[in-house]
Amino acid sequence: MSAYTALPIRHPNTQSRTVMTRRAWWLVAMNFLIPGSAQVLAGNRRLGRIGLVATLTMWVLVVAALLLYLATPQTIYNLATNSYALLLAQIVLVAYAFLWIVLTINTLSLVKLIRARPSSRAWIALATVALLVVSVGGAGAGAYYAGITRGTLQSIFGGGAASVPPVDGHYNILLLGGDAGPDREGLRPDSMSVVSVDAETGAATMIGLPRDLHNMPFSDGSPMKKLYPNGYGYNGRCDVSACMLNSVYTEAEVRHPDLYPDAIKNGSRPGIEATKEAIEGTLDLEIQYYVLIDMQGFSDLIDALGGVDITVPKRVPVGGDENLVGVAEWIEVGEHHMNGYYALWYARSRHGSSDYERMERQRQLQAAILKQFTPANVLSKFQVIAQAGSQVVKTDIPQDMLGYFVELALKTKELPITNIELTPASGIQPEEPDFDKIRSMVDAALHPASPAPSGG
Repeated sequence: MSAYTALPIRHPNTQSRTVMTRRAWWLVAMNFLIPGSAQVLAGNRRLGRIGLVATLTMWVLVVAALLLYLATPQTIYNLATNSYALLLAQIVLVAYAFLWIVLTINTLSLVKLIRARPSSRAWIALATVALLVVSVGGAGAGAYYAGITRGTLQSIFGGGAASVPPVDGHYNILLLGGDAGPDREGLRPDSMSVVSVDAETGAATMIGLPRDLHNMPFSDGSPMKKLYPNGYGYNGRCDVSACMLNSVYTEAEVRHPDLYPDAIKNGSRPGIEATKEAIEGTLDLEIQYYVLIDMQGFSDLIDALGGVDITVPKRVPVGGDENLVGVAEWIEVGEHHMNGYYALWYARSRHGSSDYERMERQRQLQAAILKQFTPANVLSKFQVIAQAGSQVVKTDIPQDMLGYFVELALKTKELPITNIELTPASGIQPEEPDFDKIRSMVDAALHPASPAPSGG
């Protein structure tokens, strides 16, 4: 038996530099691997027991979270998106980081560097500091990211809308791309679509609506329906300059905000509610929630993600007027890795192409962004993505439903998305739309007929 193993760590032979050096390394390693164990074996047992209990509690929580994730993932998603749970995680991680600092300082005093070999003293001290940075830094980073997540979620999901059940087995969410550019007075929806997600399977259908759709009927119960019983813009009648779908937002905001007195309190806007009701009447779908993406802040999010890969089928001008005078440059046909500036122009550029081509570009960009939202990408750039997201996205989806929608989104990601574009290519003329045909197309996509049983 060696001299070292014959002597306990608590009462070593302090005259042996070899023993004290090995003891020092053991104490440093134990403090890192099992905080509190160094004190129990070689120092203040009361302090050590506090460290061991805290360490054991943290491991129990980690194992419990893992088992809970394997059993009911939605519960973990709910906790990870709950402000109170995130605040508690912050407090626990900060407290544990502080305790680890105390234990490390105490361990360093127990090591008795002066008794170790001179050639090892600097390495022992350096290893102690390095492991302190790793351990406390990890706990501190966890607390920091929990705080960022909590602030971002409160900023984006701060509305007062209530949780609601699916309708006919689906959640229907209105996606609005808000164009508040320097050439616009206020915000006007530049991109409008509805994502209908099967509440069980996650199968998604995306319905794209052209901004120049005419004569939309408002849903029953809409205050705008009393003003336009025959449809918005019927016989050219509306209260703004253009009687189209994306003008409904402007009219409700500027002319009739009094029709929606509770909109802002519920995390929405009069314009959003009126647009939602126009699309509900058009598609004969009840829309539960909305998501508004501010296109002006869009480029920040794409830059935060590191850019997006886009295959450009037709050259797109950057700048210029409707006659393509003053075009600064062109986004040429081919493969491009676009930063936020070029991606925003690719989505917004109106000249040299039709509105329907622009709708296709926007859907293409949405798909490219979704591909960039990988766990590795989000974790490595978490702070800038969270900051950009809080400036770009607004919604009335309640925060307590985020866990459910996260789990549903994971199912959706594994399935193909059905796309319906209400354009002339699909037989819909925006100036004279056939609403019966539109509703039949939507119903067939959301509730496909079961195949007839084969005869036998």
